Formats: sequence, C-alpha cells, structure tokens
Amino acid sequence: MTYEAFVELVERLWEEVPEDFKRGLQGVHVFPEAKPEPGLEGVWRLGEYLDPGPPSAFGGFEDLGRHIALYYGSFLEVAGEGFDWEAEVWETLLHELRHHLESLAGRDDLVQEDLRRLDAFRRGGPSGEG
Repeated sequence: MTYEAFVELVERLWEEVPEDFKRGLQGVHVFPEAKPEPGLEGVWRLGEYLDPGPPSAFGGFEDLGRHIALYYGSFLEVAGEGFDWEAEVWETLLHELRHHLESLAGRDDLVQEDLRRLDAFRRGGPSGEG
C-alpha cells in the first residue's frame, strides 16, 4: 500500500468514528516514517496518543491539544503476506481513541495494559515467556 492510499484509508475510517468520541481531539496525523519501540528491536509502534498532560508550573500545555499519530512506515514494517491493512488501521485507531477517551475521564487503564504488554516483550516475547 502506498503512503497516499494509507492516508486515504485512515481518513475514510476516521469519518466512521462518531463525533462524540472525537470531542477534545485536535485530529489524526499520519507520518510516513516508521517508529521503533524504544529498547525493543524489531517492535514497531503503529500509533500513539499524544496528550499534552496536566498544566505545568511554566504555564501549561493547553494550546498543544490532543492528537492521534499513525506511522505508515511502522505498518510497512509489520505488513506481511495477507496483511489486512483496513483491519489493522481500524484496530490501531480504536486503540488510540480509547487512550483519548480514558484520558478525558481521568483513567489510565489502557496505559497500564500497554506497559504490562511491553514488559512482557522485554522479558521474552509477546507472552513474556523466553
């Protein structure tokens, strides 16, 4: 899949998300590069939720807004024979959207789940068994 076709797919799927779920979100950004997961060789970050966090003593971050980023190059890295681009993009969008909604609700359940999953990879693979 080309970068341009990927962007079109993301735009089409994003249009299917109800507006109520997008509240407080500045948008979805698609980057052409791959984003490796720090400290995990061969593991790629497909997307991430970018939240400026709470205001700081230096005046806060309220003008930065909340965003979802998707990394086309990372999708290319994991795409193999029979890769379902639409299903993977949809799953990634929904995952990052859940981060957004939990952030608005003051929750971090998915953050904790992601951290446990990364810890399992660091200990020896997807199941944590080496």
